[in-house]
Amino acid sequence: MKKKLILAALMAAVATPAMVPAASAQTTREVRRDREQLREEQRELRQAQRYGDRRDVRREQRDVREARRDVRDSVQDRNRAWGRDDWRGWRDRNRGVYARGNWRAPFRYYGFREGVRIAPQYYGSRYYINDPWRYRLPRTAPTQRWVRHYDDVLLVDVRRGQVIRVIRNFFW
Repeated sequence: MKKKLILAALMAAVATPAMVPAASAQTTREVRRDREQLREEQRELRQAQRYGDRRDVRREQRDVREARRDVRDSVQDRNRAWGRDDWRGWRDRNRGVYARGNWRAPFRYYGFREGVRIAPQYYGSRYYINDPWRYRLPRTAPTQRWVRHYDDVLLVDVRRGQVIRVIRNFFW
């Protein structure tokens, strides 16, 4: 009986990861398709602004807003499929891991946005989160690092100094 139970658990553990890439590939395709659709809507908006009347411009602006919403939704679906946001539940259950006391840097707090370039002193090696798995942060590319900035966490491309992702109020 125990052997059957162990064998069933092992089979489930092996089979489950095999199912995830198909779902994530589908959501990646959805994100790509939605982004292409957004670019097309933006092109049509530019055409309407150039050659159309007000009604055409309003309609195209509405279409661009809807396309942006679709992209945002598909990115969120992809992140859920890849397990990128599982840190929230983990943080709620393990508050002590995220309570790091009074943390200060030798510079003032600045609320960075995604896509901006920041100076190297903001993402120096002393600010790296060396064990992102401890906080259930997603894996990164070799040129990216999770960096602590006061209570926020930034995903930074260290080659270019560009902020890729911002998680505000990550630490308590």
